Formats: sequence, structure tokens, C-alpha cells
Amino acid sequence: MKKRALIVDDNANNLLLEKDLLEVAGFEVFVAQDAFSGIVIARKEKPDIIIMDVRLPDMRGSEAARLLRQDKETSGIPIVFVTASVMSEDLIEIKPITNSGFIGKPINTRTFVKEISALIKG
Repeated sequence: MKKRALIVDDNANNLLLEKDLLEVAGFEVFVAQDAFSGIVIARKEKPDIIIMDVRLPDMRGSEAARLLRQDKETSGIPIVFVTASVMSEDLIEIKPITNSGFIGKPINTRTFVKEISALIKG
């Protein structure tokens, strides 16, 4: 069975690159360009992993993650934050979020899928 990933990123280029890398690796990929849409898709599709930008137009990725963690349907889905801003306040903001990881931008296209796959349980 295909692994399922949801990518939430407001930058179309990043979204397309990450989607292409995962699809080539055999993932079924869902995409959203804002946090609200991402939450709706996550609740509907229940992906194996969520890849989320920290800075989204409607709310912070960390806030969206907290909402997902409060919902029993999505609370166990691993979340990988992908962001260019590796400032300490961003890392402090996402560190307390359970079952999450962090990948800096620009992503390494050679290791991205391996890093994502490593965070999927089972």
C-alpha cells in the first residue's frame, strides 16, 4: 500500500518540488497552500505524514500542528516542519510538538524522501 503524505506550503515552487520527490518515491501526495486547508485535508485523508511549512499565510505551522494534536483522528500523524527560517524562536516554537521533526530549506533533494520515510511509523 502506498504511503500517503500531505504537504502544506504556501510557496508553489517548494510545494511542487516536495510533491515531485515524494511521488517519484511512490507516495500518494495531497497538497494545501494554507494551514486551514491542510487541517481539513489531514482530517479527511489521514495521511501517514504531514510536511508543513512553519510560516503560512493564515496561521503558524506550529499552531496548525497543535490543532491537529488535539484531534484524536490526527493526533498520531507525524509532522515534519520544513522552513528556511532556522531562527532559534522557530525551533523553540516547534520543539514541544510531539511526534515531529524538522528539515531546513533549501531541502536536500537526495535525502529528503529518506528523512521523511524515517519519521513514518511502521
